[in-house]
Parts: sequence; structure tokens; C-alpha cells
Amino acid sequence: MAKTKQLFKDVSDKIVDLHNAGMGYKTITKQLGENVTTVGAIIRKWKKHKRTVNLTRSGAPCKLSPCGVAMIMRMLRNQPRTTQEDLVNDLKAAGKVHLLKKAYVQARLKFANEHLNDSEENWVKVLRSDETKIKLFGINSTCCVWRRRNAAYDPKNIIPTVKHGGGNIMLWGCFSAKGTSSQHQRDDGRAMYHQILGENLLPSARALKMGRGWVFQHDNDPKHTAKATKEWLKKNHIKVLEWPSQSPDLNPIKQLWRELKV
Repeated sequence: MAKTKQLFKDVSDKIVDLHNAGMGYKTITKQLGENVTTVGAIIRKWKKHKRTVNLTRSGAPCKLSPCGVAMIMRMLRNQPRTTQEDLVNDLKAAGKVHLLKKAYVQARLKFANEHLNDSEENWVKVLRSDETKIKLFGINSTCCVWRRRNAAYDPKNIIPTVKHGGGNIMLWGCFSAKGTSSQHQRDDGRAMYHQILGENLLPSARALKMGRGWVFQHDNDPKHTAKATKEWLKKNHIKVLEWPSQSPDLNPIKQLWRELKV
């Protein structure tokens, strides 16, 4: 019998009885035909716990802390359509920061020192931009919700639908301390980034009366750092605010997108 399996109680008890009668491990093994390792394990268990059957187990320890459980419940109450993948990603992201290599740390410190004493007037000259995708109606894929029993028809657990899904649009926008620009809309999302800048960035800067010496800010998205984009910015003499790699996205336009989507 494999040592990983629980012996029948009568066999286990017999091993203990023979041991108490003065028999050694090898003698018991020969008489009962059990593995000597198994016999030894049964006897040691009896000496320690005064029983031969397996002890009741509590199961695997919970991987979630009470704080993690509370976080999940709060997310599901607010957004019942949150996916399991989103929950896992949010838990992994909670309390963690970007991977910081030595070069990233030095770049961050250099950026902070360079702008430590910048005045309010300096930041007024910064024109910040970003893109976002907005669904026109509902969602485009199958969606499940986390809900309590008998809450299937709660409005927050129901997704209204329209024919053909409603589609989505891509928006580009920018803003500064002087106000917001008009949004640039693309239904197909295939426009080249430098084309979007060519049609909207300079007109937006003029409309917001940014004046001379204004600075353009966008994140390190690959299309923002592409060769074509850099060449367009250089050709049009646009100064770009350097953004260190692996830095938190502090662009406040994210808050505007959130308000727009609510």
C-alpha cells in the first residue's frame, strides 16, 4: 500500500498493538506486509497524537488578506461587471510600483531636480494631451456580473443593448491651465498620430492663446515616441516636456476623460 494513502483504521490499530507488544518496525513489516516507512509513520503519529487516523486539516491558507477581500467586495458592489482578470490585475497593482532600474531612478531624480523650483507660470505654459476610446453604447462582448442571489434584474446588473452594438470612437484632446481644446474624433482609430497633431495641436494652442514658449506634454506611448512623430514635432519647432521612462502617469487629462465617460 502506498505510504501516501490512509491505511484502514483496523490495520493502523494493529500496527500500534504489535508495537506496544514489543515488536520492532521490521518485524511488524514482515508480519503485516506493509512498508517499513509507513509503519514508522503510523507509530510516530500515535505517539504524538494518540490516534492513528489522519488529523482534520484546515485546508490551504487563504491567499487574500482581509484588506484584499474588502477591496474585492467594494469593487464588485460598485462595478458588478468587473472581470476576474481585472480583479487580479488590481490586486497585483495595489501597493506596487513600476520596476525601477538604476537608470530609471536616476532619470526620475534628474527630472524632479530640474523642475523642483518651477513657478506656477512655467506650468501654465504646458499643453497636455492624451487619447481615449469611448464605446457609444454598452459593450461589444459577452459580459458576466457578480451579484447576490435573486438580484438578476437589479438595474446595475443589466446591460441595455442596441442593434449592431453601437460602435465606438477614438478621441484626442488637450488642455492647459487656460482651458480645454475641442476633441478630435476618429471613428476608425486608424489615423496616424502625427496627422492628428498636424490637424489639431497647433490650432488648439492658438485657440487657447498659449503664446510663445509653450511646452507640449504626452506620455511615452509607442506612437508618441515614433520616428514620424518626433520628426513632425521637430519640424514644427514644438518643445516636448521630457517624461522619464517607467514614471507614474501624472497627466491630469485622465481625470477629464473619466468625467466624460461617466
